[in-house]
Amino acid sequence: MDRQQEFVLRAVEERDIRFIRLWFTDVLGVLKSVAVAPAELESAFAEGIGFDGSAIEGLTRVYEADMIARPDPTTFQVLPWRGERHGTASMFCDLLNPDGEPSSADSRQVLKRALAKASDAGFTFYTHPEVEFYLFEAPADPSRPLVPVDQGGYFDHVPRGTAHDFRRAVITMLESMGISVEFSHHEAGPGQNEIDLRYADALSTADNIMTFRTVVKEIALEQGVFASFMPKPLADQPGSGMHTHLSLFEGDRNAFHEPGNELELSKTGRAFIAGILRHAAEIAAVTNQFTNSYKRLWGGSEAPSYVCWGHNNRSALVRVPLYKPGKGNSSRIEYRGLDSATNPYLAFAVLLAAGLKGVEEGYALPDGAEDDVWELTDAERRAMGIEPLPSSLEASLGVMERSELVAETLGEHVFDYFLRNKRQEWKEYSAQVTPYELQRFLPRL
Repeated sequence: MDRQQEFVLRAVEERDIRFIRLWFTDVLGVLKSVAVAPAELESAFAEGIGFDGSAIEGLTRVYEADMIARPDPTTFQVLPWRGERHGTASMFCDLLNPDGEPSSADSRQVLKRALAKASDAGFTFYTHPEVEFYLFEAPADPSRPLVPVDQGGYFDHVPRGTAHDFRRAVITMLESMGISVEFSHHEAGPGQNEIDLRYADALSTADNIMTFRTVVKEIALEQGVFASFMPKPLADQPGSGMHTHLSLFEGDRNAFHEPGNELELSKTGRAFIAGILRHAAEIAAVTNQFTNSYKRLWGGSEAPSYVCWGHNNRSALVRVPLYKPGKGNSSRIEYRGLDSATNPYLAFAVLLAAGLKGVEEGYALPDGAEDDVWELTDAERRAMGIEPLPSSLEASLGVMERSELVAETLGEHVFDYFLRNKRQEWKEYSAQVTPYELQRFLPRL
């Protein structure tokens, strides 16, 4: 037994933890959980906990159902909302086959493989997400208009506003769990909020995002409101994105930083951006995995619809911020396509793979876009070589299924299941008769 496992066992005893929730995600990024008693924890570290993988989205087929969840002791955290006495803790798990080999269906393992490839090239991958979400009055009934908790806008200070207390409670709980928060504020939409997690290695960030979503939902229940990470819940308001800052480090040195270059961006940084841009359409089904995701991407309000990069251009898919010139460790790029409902393990894996492909192949970075890309005509965008992102989940899937990069990154099992699941989602979505169609066509046809 290693020292980290011993620390967890000791903490469970000293803090009177009665239940340990073992967490993992399915292929779509939905959190799953099984609780074990403290007496079972030592065995869980050594052998894992068996469960029926065929009952979970995308894990195994019925005839190969047995799977094992083995907790990662480095992710141990006490769940504050469960109380101090007879408390509950959680750990994220790696999924294994019965022979002890990593499961090809495990989202966390997909990201671990991508990070291992980066490590072999000498890089550590860091991410810093800005997570947006909406708060609505509860109960939220899909058959009725949603009612935001306030009518605030970007950076608004709403006196005695529900969102103030909500964000404060979320941040307090996250920090008690060891998850650092950098900023929080009201976003542009009514009832819309943003909380930015401090940068960390990509695996820790993905785990933290899953915890973050859980904490937000728990606080919402406590405060009698409803929180949603749906990409575009309100037709006439901004969608909820998860703009994510990305950087590669070689040891303690930021591989994206080079003093004297334009935007202090190194050759590695430029090639990484070029890789993301060249493969942006291929990875879009992963970074934007729901039919509703494309209502955000093509609904305006600073959501990126076109494949380009720029400096102070918030209409671009990739932005190169320069908040702290001369400070090497601050060099990074911002990918603005992600939405808050993505599976962070798969999304970070394909973003890293696309960027590293650019570095490996020495992709040339096209000229940056200085204009508001939305205001350009189609002819002007074509002349500048700016292509659109896929406009629907169906279009994204068509590009993804031809992508060697995505197939290799996700692995055959996840790749095939993801495509099947999302094609079914599109089929069901396309069969719906919407209120828009009834209102527009029923009276006149």
